[in-house]
Amino acid sequence: MKKILFFPLLRMPSGHHQVADTIAGYLENRDSEVVCKKIDLLSAWNPMVESMITRTYLKWIQHFPKNYAWVYKQMAYTSKSDRSYKYYDFLFLKKMKNILSEESPDLIICTHGFPSYFLSRLKTQNQCGIPVINVYTDFFINDVWGREGIDYHFVPSQTTKKELLKKEGISEDRVFVTGIPTDEQFDDVLKTEKKSSSYNVLVSGGSIGLGNISDILKQNCPKNEVEYFVLCGKNKKLYQELKKLSCKNIHPLSYITSREKMNELYSKADAVITKPGGVTISEALKKGLPIFIHSALPGQEEINLQILNDLKLVHELNDKQLLDDQITSFFNDKSLTDQFHESLYTYLTEIKTGRPTEISNLISYLINPDFDNEHKLDIFNLEKEII
Repeated sequence: MKKILFFPLLRMPSGHHQVADTIAGYLENRDSEVVCKKIDLLSAWNPMVESMITRTYLKWIQHFPKNYAWVYKQMAYTSKSDRSYKYYDFLFLKKMKNILSEESPDLIICTHGFPSYFLSRLKTQNQCGIPVINVYTDFFINDVWGREGIDYHFVPSQTTKKELLKKEGISEDRVFVTGIPTDEQFDDVLKTEKKSSSYNVLVSGGSIGLGNISDILKQNCPKNEVEYFVLCGKNKKLYQELKKLSCKNIHPLSYITSREKMNELYSKADAVITKPGGVTISEALKKGLPIFIHSALPGQEEINLQILNDLKLVHELNDKQLLDDQITSFFNDKSLTDQFHESLYTYLTEIKTGRPTEISNLISYLINPDFDNEHKLDIFNLEKEII
């Protein structure tokens, strides 16, 4: 048996957990000898502190978004090369060492920068001989992520790969452009050209239902050109608000855990309205769906949005224009739809090494160097072909 530890952060639903669960699924579906375990470093250190931090974080981004964005950029996203987290070393390095000693994993996968930082520190101090992979869940890499001691990096795009090679001096054979891993059901087959005049739009505010979704939809209640299927997540208040509207074209949906159900909703949709979270955006792109951004959380999502705009993969909504008009105008403008499909094709071509089989085979090689060495070479060759 081979054990793989996954390190997301916090216990609340998030893209970090989704990506960890996704990769664990890739591996467990293909190899019965692999055991995957997920650990939150903060909860393992002190569950009460973790719970307090989660509550504080949610209230902070809701009530003081500009302040959170400023703090995030100062502490985790600048060009400073001498950033130090020595205070956190004192608090958490010992706990990380204890976890590794107790679990004795064959491989470690980080889907959040916080545990990655401590593992990188341990490896550079020769206190950890276990291979570590960073799997990035945003479209950029913030300053918290460990770099120097990390063995492999699964990055979201060619741009981020080039940044790691140039700025960090990481060798090319340690960086793979996988995109942000998503459930196997969300394949990358492009949708055929739409022929009907009505549209089904999937609206998402993330697992906790954040964003100004209710206000956006209220203005379109009387119209029927677009059917809106709203993922309310765990936001019961949003669900009830939309129910009270009694609009035939607005369909609120409570929290969905089934990947099969989500895939069904994506397959019936003509477009997605969402926040620029890494996983939701990646799912929509792999389903070939045009993406409209209704809002962005401060910090990470604001940076994601800037990058996605540069890649011409999303369209920001204007809250001063009717939502239906913006949706229908996009689909009626051939130049806009052609630009989106061109950008989408370019991006999906970049992340071909992120297919579930490629990722699972590469990880299997790392925990068993005798595993299908030829396939590892195929992955390297595919990377070179794409570049």
